[in-house]
Amino acid sequence: MSLKEILNGIVGSVDGAIAAFIMAGDGIPVEQCILESSFELQSLAVEYTAVIKEIRRTVDILKVGELEEVGISTGALSVLIRTVGEDLLAVLILKKNGNSGMGRYQLRLNSDSMARELA
Repeated sequence: MSLKEILNGIVGSVDGAIAAFIMAGDGIPVEQCILESSFELQSLAVEYTAVIKEIRRTVDILKVGELEEVGISTGALSVLIRTVGEDLLAVLILKKNGNSGMGRYQLRLNSDSMARELA
């Protein structure tokens, strides 16, 4: 299954999901699936990727294990970010009332498949 198909499947299976991205650690999008956009979602994903670099650095300093997942909620959106391999991130963007529990599950369930496609 291709990355595009995996992302489409994730977005299609999560109520309220509006986009999913695979992002390189430097913020460059590798693949994306956007259902709807009233925001500049790609820019949002790029900016959050920069934040993840800082969180990873903190996790490394504290020696509490590898970073697996980060969730960010705002007044309008929820953003779920999961590490996929060494320097790649899966980003799922949901409407504020979206099913983030299912989103977290789908990212975790599909992370190995995404990593294999990226290898």
